[in-house]
Amino acid sequence: MAHAARPSILPGFGLTLGYTLTYVSLLVVIPITALVMRTANLSWSEFWGIVTTARVVASYELSFGTALVAAAINALFGTLIAWVLVRYRFPGRTLVDALVDLPFALPTAVAGIALVTIYDHQGWIGRILPFSVVYKPAGIVIALTFIGLPFVVRSVQPVVESLSTSSGAEIEEAAHCLGASRGAILWRIILPELWPAIAAGFTLAFARGVGEYGSVVFIAGNMPMKTEIAPLLIITKLEEYDYPAATAIAVVMLGFSFVALLCVNAVQRFLERRLRHA
Repeated sequence: MAHAARPSILPGFGLTLGYTLTYVSLLVVIPITALVMRTANLSWSEFWGIVTTARVVASYELSFGTALVAAAINALFGTLIAWVLVRYRFPGRTLVDALVDLPFALPTAVAGIALVTIYDHQGWIGRILPFSVVYKPAGIVIALTFIGLPFVVRSVQPVVESLSTSSGAEIEEAAHCLGASRGAILWRIILPELWPAIAAGFTLAFARGVGEYGSVVFIAGNMPMKTEIAPLLIITKLEEYDYPAATAIAVVMLGFSFVALLCVNAVQRFLERRLRHA
């Protein structure tokens, strides 16, 4: 006797799954596969010769190094900003909270021009600095910090809000009544809850920084071996109709980014498991 098919708990699961797989395939899987297949036309010696030239290696080091520094800065100050926005009430708080999302809405080219204007040696901030940041790696870090800040703030802010509920406040109050110092409460109660969110925001800011182009090209100066980022080098190769070199550089960037994101996600999962066990 044939058994009647058990209805799915999620109505429309097959349709939504098919739509999801199609959407991901068209926008992610197929373009990446085409990129790798285009590079496969190169021999190994040709590929290695392209991606190991001094100019290309310098662009990799600059792109990943500045993105890492900017993401670390955002992880620290983005967490502090999220904490202040949730835990404190002050005039203009709503305006500050809205300004956090400004890099999302502002065109990256406009952001780059604004940063050059402000940090130039005659700009508002540049004139008081004892060193130059425009057309230097420091300028790239500033641009990547600007565009990556919202990722950390918006990742950490909901967790801080959950800690500010009655149950979270009761835990902090109980720890204080038991004699725990403010530093101990911060390190043993608050930060363990925030680490996964901080890691997630760091990952998003790092990924955005690695591929950022518009806000960087104006403040970097784009000098080969000094301030030339890898995305700009890819654009340069495309303008020269050197498609094999452009795809080879892009594949290496894709591989490095994938490995870096895997490492950060592994750390994030470790922190989440540790938090659940605790």
